[in-house]
Amino acid sequence: MKRHTEELDALKELCSREQMALTESQYELLAAYALLLEQWNKKINLISRKEDAPVIIKHVFHSLLMGLFHPFSAGEKVLDLGTGGGLPGIPLAIAWPDTRFLLVDSTGKKIAACQSMIKELGISNAIALHSRVEELKGLTFDTVLSRQVAQLEQLCAYTYRFLKPEGCLICLKGGNLEEEIKTALEARHAHHGFPSTIEHFAISGFSPFFAEKEIVIARM
Repeated sequence: MKRHTEELDALKELCSREQMALTESQYELLAAYALLLEQWNKKINLISRKEDAPVIIKHVFHSLLMGLFHPFSAGEKVLDLGTGGGLPGIPLAIAWPDTRFLLVDSTGKKIAACQSMIKELGISNAIALHSRVEELKGLTFDTVLSRQVAQLEQLCAYTYRFLKPEGCLICLKGGNLEEEIKTALEARHAHHGFPSTIEHFAISGFSPFFAEKEIVIARM
């Protein structure tokens, strides 16, 4: 109980510092999700089991940072590609209840965990679907999200067909990205001109746990 309170207070402090307008009930849901994620992780490998930081910071707050660089809007349709344990989709769905999220992963056990957590938390604007990206047909989105370790060029190849004309791909990535970004831009002719531009923003200033981490936004 003490750890729960301390971690929740830490999340509140970080979010308040960045002027994220969250209610007390949203904070409680985010903390409950972090706890559920840890519990499920003991049964299914959803996140690293050798964490060097609290899950609520390293994974939940990390996911919320996307909203500082891309303000999600009411009615916006968002695809979380390779969601794993619901990251970043579930924290973002809690923080932006008027945005619609589809969480997709090819591993059935991971999606079963997401479906259970979504149901237990009472989240009505997120759906978890067991599917490979190649099997998604006839769907378009305003935004695609990814925390995957796949190369940016590969992610662009996966996602361009799902994006609306003004859409974007937002990734949480680490390491030196200059070559990765260059490769993705050079390959855009193979993906109907996507991406036309790529921006990237260091997030190490938000927390020492995010050293060498960046948010990357690829636009149509």
